[in-house]
Amino acid sequence: MALFGKKKEEKKAETSCCCCGGEQTASEITSTCCGESVDGICCIKVLGSGCKACHQLYDNTVKAVEGMGIEVEYVTDLQKIMEYGAMSMPALVVNEKLVSSGKTLKSAEILKIIGK
Repeated sequence: MALFGKKKEEKKAETSCCCCGGEQTASEITSTCCGESVDGICCIKVLGSGCKACHQLYDNTVKAVEGMGIEVEYVTDLQKIMEYGAMSMPALVVNEKLVSSGKTLKSAEILKIIGK
């Protein structure tokens, strides 16, 4: 009987922040972040829960790409983290692909992963 009188809910298009500063709706999110790439790298994301190791990976990633003009995004939303398939944190995502999980990489290791 709990269903009687329940109104139909309108669904709003959820927007999410893109790494280039723009906004995308859920239907616009594809495998590339914003289409702009620097040396073949569209965007880099650090996935983490906010712990010390996650912040260390973020700092190391920012240091590794500081002269390249690439923005590094720090993602703490567990729903988005699970969409990438990361089972342990911290995790590193390059061009929307999970490349490292469960390790705090140093700047030199990050440069090796992204091919610089």
